[in-house]
Amino acid sequence: MQKNTPLSADHRVISIGETMAMVTPLTAQSLREAQEFGIHAGGAECTVALYLADAGYRSEWVSRLGDDPLGQRILDHVSHYGVGTSQVELYPHAPTGVYFKDPGDQATTVYFYRSGSAASTMGPEMLDRLDPAGAGIIHISGITAGLSQSCRELLSAVFAWSREHQVLVSYDVNYRPGLWDPATAGPVLAGYAAQADLVFVGRDEAETLWGIGDPDELRHQLKISGRLIVKDGDYGATEVSPEGQKVFVPAHRVDVVEVVGAGDAFTAGYLGALLDGEGPAERLLRGHDTAARALRSTQDFVPRAAENPPPITADRVGY
Repeated sequence: MQKNTPLSADHRVISIGETMAMVTPLTAQSLREAQEFGIHAGGAECTVALYLADAGYRSEWVSRLGDDPLGQRILDHVSHYGVGTSQVELYPHAPTGVYFKDPGDQATTVYFYRSGSAASTMGPEMLDRLDPAGAGIIHISGITAGLSQSCRELLSAVFAWSREHQVLVSYDVNYRPGLWDPATAGPVLAGYAAQADLVFVGRDEAETLWGIGDPDELRHQLKISGRLIVKDGDYGATEVSPEGQKVFVPAHRVDVVEVVGAGDAFTAGYLGALLDGEGPAERLLRGHDTAARALRSTQDFVPRAAENPPPITADRVGY
């Protein structure tokens, strides 16, 4: 890794990014047919923070929400599960974003209503009051970069902040085609990957953005000097070390209800194992274990206490 930061389970993980009000059917029915819905907190970085806190790690989330009932509801929900929220702002001049999950027979479609959201107004000022004491990892994703120019400036500032305070940067590419096209997003998201200490990317999105799926070639072409973790949809996950050593762990066999959120659960499991000093295979396995919880639910975040997994009999599914 790029920084000489000895990690331990006592270190804080700081996640920065937008969280929206997620509306989803209580059962795996389509939006058109379902009669009952739940409202949950839905956001990639916040989901990582929730899974980490649920596993007992020190987890903090930094963001901006609308000063409205949905924003307050999200803040209450995230705080309830032990995530630190002292750096979450309730912003009176823009609303909290909303999105809807529409489960289908083959895949889930997600409808976003986030244009002009409070989170899209975030900028480097979000780091002004951030306490580096005890911080080991700061987690970001490419979703934030797609929200606005000020959000891209925020991510650039994260790398400067992390270098100053010797904090590792965990970066999930998380390309969202609804926010920007590959030609625009590709160079920006590649630039972040070259600076991060940990880079998470799905093989499918890497092929969409850069026309590359092979982990070795991806590492070479994007000039990735940190650890690269490539999640391959129906196959498994590969970690490539800064020295070029590769470790692969196959995906679990899971009775899948819905796949959205499983990638963030994987990241949280991996980061928890990293904090515990586990090796590459154990980190990938912990990622798969945590992702399996999300795959069995229509919710992005599934607390351990709420999990009652069905038998593991279905085909492998990636995230």
